[in-house]
Amino acid sequence: MSQIEPEALAERLLAQKPAERDIAIVQEQLGRYPRGMVAVGARCVCGRPLAVVTRPLLPGGVPFPTTCYLTSPEAVKAASHVEAEGSMRDYGDMVANDEAVKAAYERAHKLYLDFRHAIATRLGDSEEHIEGTSAGGMPVRVKCLHALIAQSLVMGPGVNPIGDMVLERVKSEFDPTVCRCSVAWPDADGVQE
Repeated sequence: MSQIEPEALAERLLAQKPAERDIAIVQEQLGRYPRGMVAVGARCVCGRPLAVVTRPLLPGGVPFPTTCYLTSPEAVKAASHVEAEGSMRDYGDMVANDEAVKAAYERAHKLYLDFRHAIATRLGDSEEHIEGTSAGGMPVRVKCLHALIAQSLVMGPGVNPIGDMVLERVKSEFDPTVCRCSVAWPDADGVQE
């Protein structure tokens, strides 16, 4: 099990403000401007963002509980393939019936909340609108593999058991240690190379 310190992780990530190049890549990955993005939470070996950290209160006061947000098109596609295969039920059964997985998933939920709280505290955001809500169905369901993978990428292996299992399962399609990025690097003027 990972020994992550949510406050230290939040502090480290927030200290590394996203560069304009990062924002341009994430915008290209998502097909829209990344509202509320405050940090790149995980990068490909090539340096492109894989997952970002988003503030709990978006501009305009919109609540946003998904603090760890998956942006890599390759990772999104891989997670979607697993979801389309119907494996969500199997992962849900593990959470419901395997005591070790259930306990680890509950810890992942708590770490997610603690991480978001650290982000909110440092940014002065209110969390009352999403109190107790993490992402991906935690702590009792498996609802969105994208969010669970994002937590595994941002917080590291050993934090979210389902996110880790899915990352292992999709290694031939997406692996953060092998660059398969399809979004080009923008040059200094924001033009894709």
